[in-house]
Parts: sequence; structure tokens; C-alpha cells
Amino acid sequence: MARPVVETRALTKTFGVTPVLRDVDLQIHEGRCALLIGSNGSGKSTLLRILAGLSQPISGDAMVFGENSRNLGVARRRIGMLTHQSWLYPNLTARENLEFYAELYSLPNRDDLATKWIESVRLGASANERVREFSRGMEQRLSIARTMMMEPDLLLLDEPFAALDPDAVAIVGALIRAAITRGCAALLTAHSPFDLGTDLDRYQIVNGRVVPLRDETRATPRARMGA
Repeated sequence: MARPVVETRALTKTFGVTPVLRDVDLQIHEGRCALLIGSNGSGKSTLLRILAGLSQPISGDAMVFGENSRNLGVARRRIGMLTHQSWLYPNLTARENLEFYAELYSLPNRDDLATKWIESVRLGASANERVREFSRGMEQRLSIARTMMMEPDLLLLDEPFAALDPDAVAIVGALIRAAITRGCAALLTAHSPFDLGTDLDRYQIVNGRVVPLRDETRATPRARMGA
């Protein structure tokens, strides 16, 4: 089997004397999606930050693309990360935000690329509006476009369906499925299980430990992904 895109070994993280992650062993391969379930403060976001090289574990290792996340270097450019902070510029328009990030990542055809991704999240009618005028759901959709526009090899998506209505959930779900189909690895977090319309490796955080999710209860129709 090919080397996993993500592999953690006995990964442990504490804040002060409070353990957040304990001996986490996790693998995610190319073209696979893992769903991590947990409540607020359970360690979901912390794990994503470690994998992105934005935080360091106390002990253990997190390997991403075969490199230790402590020293990812240029490999960070292969990661698309969505956090609770949008990283959008409120005084820029939707189009200007995506063009800026396209330039930051040295992507060609910035104008066409921005148009493509604005349309992909159904924000074409608001392309020239400033982000400060967006609803929370519109901002979330634009954040998804920002995260995915460079076609990363690893998606780290912290609660990607937060603040989205059912139509937007279906749109974003389709984009995630398309990324997985082309070979992207993905780690998604959520408060409760949902059906993405593709195979998911389901886990939950229990007292800082990542364990397989045994409860196969499906999501409500609102949270199901459209085709």
C-alpha cells in the first residue's frame, strides 16, 4: 500500500497540565476521507493545526506527505485548510479575495480562476460585493472556494458545513467529493455524523483519544449531501 498522506504516531498535546490529545494514531491515504466527531474543546481543531504545521505536539509525530509536520516547509502549499476564521479580507470583494490568494499561490489565469470558483460556490451574483456585506453562510462558501482553489493534495476542513443552508451543504459536499475523487486526502471535523455521499472513515475523540466511531447513526436530511 502507498505511504499515507497523513500518519500520526502516539501524538500527544497538552495545554498547561490539561491533556487535549492523547496517543493519537491515525492514517489517511490518497483519495480517502476521514470524519472526526467531537464536541467543542475536544481537540478536533488542535489536531488539524498540528497537521498543518501551525502547532506542535508535546510528544509523538505527525507525518504529512512523508515529512514531519514540525518542518513542513514547501509542503504546506499542498494543504488546503479551513478554520473557524475565514482568512478573508472584509474590505475586498469576493473576486478580489480569490484573485489575491491566486496570486499568493502563484496560480495562473487568476481572473478566470476566481470566476470559476466563485461560480462553483454559487456566489456569482455577489462577486463584486465586499465580504463585509456577506452573510455568515456566504462567507463560509467563499472560504471553501479559497481553500480549494489551488487544488490541494490534502484538505483539512474544520466544520465545513457550519452556517450553511441545505442547498449550500449540497454544493460544498459535491466539491469535497470531487476533490477526493481526483485523489485528494481529506480530514473533516463535525459535532455529529453526516453522510457525505462517499466512503468515510469515521472517528470520534473520546478523552483526547481518536477511536473508530461505532455509532453508525445517519444525519438528518438537512445534513445529507446532494448528488
